Order: sequence, then C-alpha cells, then structure tokens
Amino acid sequence: MKKIAILVSALVLASGMASAQGTLSRLKERAKNAVENNIGNKIEKGINDALDGKKKDKDNSGKNAGEGAVSGDEIADADAQNQKNDFVRGGEILFVDSFDGEQMGEFPSKWDLNEGGAEVATIDGKKYLSFTDDYSFVAPLMTNMESYLPEVFTLEWDMFCSKGGEFGGSELEVIFMKQGSWNDRAGSVSFTYRSDNPDAYGSYRFEKANGANGEANGGFEWNQIKKFVKIGQWNHFAVSFNQRAFKYYINGNRVINLPNAKAPERLLIWCGGNYKYKGITNVVLAAGAKDLYERQATYLSEEVKSAPSASEVSAVEKAIAETGKFVTNNILFDTGKATLKQESMIEIMRVAQYMKNNPTARFEVQGHTDNQGSDKINDPLSQQRAEAIVKALEGLGVDGFNLKAVGKGSHEPVADNGTEEGRAKNRRVEFIKK
Repeated sequence: MKKIAILVSALVLASGMASAQGTLSRLKERAKNAVENNIGNKIEKGINDALDGKKKDKDNSGKNAGEGAVSGDEIADADAQNQKNDFVRGGEILFVDSFDGEQMGEFPSKWDLNEGGAEVATIDGKKYLSFTDDYSFVAPLMTNMESYLPEVFTLEWDMFCSKGGEFGGSELEVIFMKQGSWNDRAGSVSFTYRSDNPDAYGSYRFEKANGANGEANGGFEWNQIKKFVKIGQWNHFAVSFNQRAFKYYINGNRVINLPNAKAPERLLIWCGGNYKYKGITNVVLAAGAKDLYERQATYLSEEVKSAPSASEVSAVEKAIAETGKFVTNNILFDTGKATLKQESMIEIMRVAQYMKNNPTARFEVQGHTDNQGSDKINDPLSQQRAEAIVKALEGLGVDGFNLKAVGKGSHEPVADNGTEEGRAKNRRVEFIKK
C-alpha cells in the first residue's frame, strides 16, 4: 500500500494544484483497481514458491525482496492474470488407456468403433490411437455403452500439434451424447490445429439444462490460446463436468466455462480431415470433479490472506475423521521425477489448510507408486516425491515438525497392478494422522 500511496502522491503533484482534488479521486480508484488486478500475479508467485518449498525472503527494509511498484504492463495483462487453472481429476478412475500394451497397426482393445477406422500408431515412440479415415468415431468400451457417464466426471486426453511446415495438423471433437440414437447429442466441444499457418481454434455447443431455452455455443481463436498450445509436442486437454457446469482446459488453462449445460450419459470422439497427425493418447475418464462453483483457494502469501473455504477442506477433514487418513490421486508429478505439477497445488493447499487448522496434529506423508519399473527406481522416487510434498506444505505455512515423508514404492497396492485402472489408483499420496 505504501507503493500505491507514493504513486498517487507523485501523480497528484504533477497534475497541478488547480485540479488536485479531482485527480486524486480518480487516481485512488485506479490504484485500487491496480492492486486488485495484481493479486493474480501474487497468487502465481505464491504457488511457485510453494512448489519449490520456499518462503518469501525479506530485505533489510522489511519489504519483499525484488518487489517493485505496480507497472502498466501488470495492469494491462489482465487476460493472463485471470486465466484459471482449477482442474481437479475425479477421484475414481473409470477408464484409462495409454495404448502401451497394444499391438502396432491393430484396433485398440479397449475401444469401440462407430464409423470410419482407427489403429495404434506412434509419434516419436509414443503410442496413440490414430484415426485412419477422414470421418471416424470411437468410444471407450464400457460395460453399459448406453449410459456410463456419472453426473460429475472428468475426461482427459493428449493430442499432438505438429510443427509449422509439416503436412497436416490435428482436428478433434468430443461429442457428449444422450441415450438413444448415436447422433442424439447433449453437446460437443472441438479443437482444430493446422500446421500450415500455424493456428488453432475451437468451438462448443451444448443444450441448456434445467429446462432453460436455447443452447450455449461459442468458440475461441488462435490469438486467445496461442500462449497455451505447445507446437511440435503433445498437448494435454481436459473436460470437467459437475451436474451442469462444463469446463474445458488446454494444458491446464481453462478456456471454456459454461454454467448450465445438459448432462450427457456417454461420449464419442471424432477425428477427421486430411491431417497427418490425427489421434489421441493418455485418455483418462474419472468420476468426481471440482466442486460446483467452488472458489479457488488463494492462501499463498503474506499479502494474500484469504484461505481455502470450509467446503474446500471438508473432504480432507471428513476422510481423516472417519479413517484417520486422507488419500488422493490428484497430486501429480512429472513422469519419472519428483517435480510437482502445477495443478497439484490445489489439492496440497486444501491439505495445508486442514493442517493449519489443526496445528498439533502430526502426519506421515506417504508416496506410493505402481509396479512399473524396479523397486530400485520406485522406492527412492516415492521417497523423493513424499519429500517434495512436505516441502510444498512447509512453503504454505505448515510446521515441518509435524510432517514425516515416507516412500512406500509399489509395496502397498490398493488395486490390481495388472490393469491401467488399477495402476492409476495405486499411484497415490496418503496423509496419515499419527
């Protein structure tokens, strides 16, 4: 606030005494808006500090080291500040496929074909479901193909976006269906990437829920999402649906947020057009999602004092009260590393807030892996990951004296490691109250 006061004072003096009162009023409003817009940057910095297990350093004057006045660039870049990264994978895995165990050139065993053609192929050694016809529809092979989507679910997949100059691109549409005819849609969302420009664009169209008239539809253009798309790489897409709230993400950045969409019961995936790379991999369907209209947790720094709401930590509190531990599959790491993914911080912040609400409680933070790879690799990796979580909790203000990191490797599975669904459940973190 001192910096804002200095800024206001300087500008008032420069404006001249004749108009000082009117200018002061206008500048106070601008300063207020500048502070509000700059909160997003402080939140992002707090997350990064927590990921590194750090707390803010102070300089000799008592101010945060390296902190400067609010700049014009920070105020103008409101779009970047307001991008939401609130995706939380559902807690119960219903379907998962990375195609690792599939035979090249064959139709994948965990899928159904409605029209066209598809087969297992590779890009840079990574297997994926490649659509071989210009007009192809596939669906996950479920026990009940007519109705398998719960009212709250998440869906994730990866798609390759080729480099400029390469032939083709990627075009994909996820179609959310009602029961009945295979073309009876509740809604759909599409993404198209063309490498000849390069550019990307997408659209969505949903029936409205609760008897509301009309439909929700719209789109996004390359200039809106170009900072999110990784050219020449695999890109991660995700959908979150909670009763009626539909959200769509590209590499963790939310680009669609519909408050009242028709609930689907099944889905189809279409990939078409004359493109060299058209396909998907790392598909995960899970029951559960981010709470409906849940406010984003913002306890991150000394300047930003707001903490996760009671509803945000209720799942942690309930689990510990009933079982003595909180188990989650929503704390994710880079493959083969102990580096926390950014989206893991939402779950970690909830746990941190519970621990701060209960400052005398002690916890063992256990890291668990699946059985892929040897114990020689998995045991130390799980330990390093548990330690990374402890550091992140300390960075959010939890007393490290109450935390102990323990790596369990693959020695305590809770599901069958012979299936991808089971392995996904075994890759977990447990917070056990001692």
